[in-house]
Amino acid sequence: MQAVSEAEDQSDSFKALSLILEAWDEGAEQGIPSELMAYAALYTALTDLVSAFGEEAVANMTRSLDKRVRQGEFTIYGTTQ
Repeated sequence: MQAVSEAEDQSDSFKALSLILEAWDEGAEQGIPSELMAYAALYTALTDLVSAFGEEAVANMTRSLDKRVRQGEFTIYGTTQ
């Protein structure tokens, strides 16, 4: 039963990502700069996470983001610095 649940979670994650990418494309088509889209996405994500889990949990979760960014985890194009 857990395998089905994990498969459903993965399917929902792909659906969620697809919706975000569609909205991103729509914003780009309307001329909204990608950095503004990124800021809005981060803001929305963090406010939703704080609403769901609380400030302390989100602060703990995001504590390692600086290290992950510097290690290139989020670098898709170009080279890491």
